[in-house]
Amino acid sequence: MEITLLHTLATIYMAGLIWFVQVVHYPLKALVGPAQFSAYHEAHKARTAWVVGPPMLIEAASALWLAIDPPAGTGRLLPIAGLALLALIWIATVRFSIRHHNTLSRGFDSSAHHLLVRTNWIRTALWTIRSFLALFLLYSISGS
Repeated sequence: MEITLLHTLATIYMAGLIWFVQVVHYPLKALVGPAQFSAYHEAHKARTAWVVGPPMLIEAASALWLAIDPPAGTGRLLPIAGLALLALIWIATVRFSIRHHNTLSRGFDSSAHHLLVRTNWIRTALWTIRSFLALFLLYSISGS
């Protein structure tokens, strides 16, 4: 139960954070002046790493654990589906988010900013779905 709870908490944390980033944080980047943008963006990346790194690692490790050793009576379907969705999130992060952040590190680029916001919907949707899967898995072992 503990690993499932930890996994669910990490997943919901990441889903909430990605919704904040998608709806508030990323759109506001367009309002930072050109002279300050590079410094702002570099500070954003450095500070964000501390906020997303540990929960992403906890989520990944617990997702792998649950896929290898699912809770009794649950089967492997939900944990493997969740792990597959997490793999897609990481692929989207590497394929889109990091690339657009690297472009923005050189200065504001409206095309890169637009693509960052647009492609981040992939991660937002996948983390939302993962949250429901994790909650359902937790509910299924809670005895309720």
